[in-house]
Amino acid sequence: MTPKIETLTIGVVAHHAFCPRRAWLEVHGERTDTGQVAQGVVDHEAVDDPSTSRTKRLRAVDVHSDALGLVGRCDSVEFPEGGPITVVEHKAAPVRRRSDVTEPQRIQLALQALCLQEQGIAATAAAVWFSTTKRRVPVELDDSLLSEAREEVVATREAVGKVEPPLPLEDDWRCRRCSHVSVCLPEEHLQRPQARRIGVTDPAGRILHLASAGSRATLRRGQIEVRVRDEEPTAVPLEQVAGLVVHGNADVSSALLREMLQRGYPIVWCRWSGSVAGWACPADGPNGDARALQFRLAESAKLDIAKVIVAAKLRNQAAILRRHDLPERRLLRDLAHKAGDADAVSTLLGLEGAGANAYFGAMSLVLKPDWAKISKRTTRPALDEVNAALNLAYALLLSDVLRAIVACGLDPSGGVMHSPLRNKPALALDLMEEMRAPVADSAVIWAINNGELQAKDFRRDVDVVRMTEDGRKSLIAAYERRAQSEFRHPRYGYKVSWRRAMEVQARMFLALVLGELPRYQPIEVR
Repeated sequence: MTPKIETLTIGVVAHHAFCPRRAWLEVHGERTDTGQVAQGVVDHEAVDDPSTSRTKRLRAVDVHSDALGLVGRCDSVEFPEGGPITVVEHKAAPVRRRSDVTEPQRIQLALQALCLQEQGIAATAAAVWFSTTKRRVPVELDDSLLSEAREEVVATREAVGKVEPPLPLEDDWRCRRCSHVSVCLPEEHLQRPQARRIGVTDPAGRILHLASAGSRATLRRGQIEVRVRDEEPTAVPLEQVAGLVVHGNADVSSALLREMLQRGYPIVWCRWSGSVAGWACPADGPNGDARALQFRLAESAKLDIAKVIVAAKLRNQAAILRRHDLPERRLLRDLAHKAGDADAVSTLLGLEGAGANAYFGAMSLVLKPDWAKISKRTTRPALDEVNAALNLAYALLLSDVLRAIVACGLDPSGGVMHSPLRNKPALALDLMEEMRAPVADSAVIWAINNGELQAKDFRRDVDVVRMTEDGRKSLIAAYERRAQSEFRHPRYGYKVSWRRAMEVQARMFLALVLGELPRYQPIEVR
């Protein structure tokens, strides 16, 4: 059954005139923080303040239409003596930098005029003020435009009320200028390689780790201030932080928690042992209807996804061993081939376990120091230094994948292979499998082999090995470098950071849930 959208905003209708998929994404909660969006917010500050209104010019005028089911806001409504009442829309145009009125802008002005007319204000003229070029361009509100605007409302209501999003545009110039290209992923949904780079929502954003025992992060004058016991506080501009990970006995003020959630950034808490203790995410995440579909995936579809994920994990492990010319890589490739023919998840788990035995059994030959030895994978408690480092690296990876999943509105618990029992984030555990070797394992191997991690960075309590605070900081730094490093996406051809690739993969899973893609394609490295 198609849900009924009772009231639309004028902005959504204008976005539908630009691209139906763009409007659908906005209605379903997708938000971006791009340069043109930021420029538009800055340029609207003056007209968004009703207190700046004057007798002959009202600003930030709220309008509505019961007949059309619309609500919106006019930037300015002018009442000149002896002239027509004019509705004026302020636009930044930071990308095109030209004073050309587009069709969506004409539709937006027409709808604002119709709302004003229904409220008893006879607006018969319109104009667009381009703040970038400082030019004002008139728009004629003729009957043809008003009729076209009414039809656009009907088309918008039909499009955004569907569970499935409209198809992405194909080879269209609008995608290059769209603020939502980083969440729409038009070429990726069309399943073809492209030699362009995905626009990153917040390219300057970094993940802030509170890794010192007794540290406390607070919000102070637009900055995150971190205090560690009696040391001098360290301040980080809030705009440079796109996520927060709290390790062990660290504290975060309620003001900072609230601000991070309002900005749409999840927060993850980790135990000192390296496991994820929990996470917090914003209450108004996107794609709420997709979460219901996520839990109704057919068992056959889940098995198909699980097969390609396990096969990719095994091949990525083989790639690590191949770089060191270790023969176990051949067994891992054979297991990956068998995973493609598995008829049950239990079979896949058996193949995955056999691969883990071969992979971790050979890892000691990859590591240079004499103290860095591992015979098998032990989770918690860790019985050797390498496993202790892997535990922390996998927790960091899980934190990143959790953020990517929450960012596109999926439920971390609704997986295809891992069990959600004991409230485990099953989907996050599923999607991180293909990333374990190229991201987490690579960070641990690099940190140990180049001396960032040394034997003194671990301590043994009876039979259990734990990392010291200095060791944790060193490994976190190595992981961050790896997560931010770029590679060429094997499927789509553009360069992308590993952290951004995690969100791309989560959005590909979302597209499969919504019926936009026939299959899930994991990342495989060479």
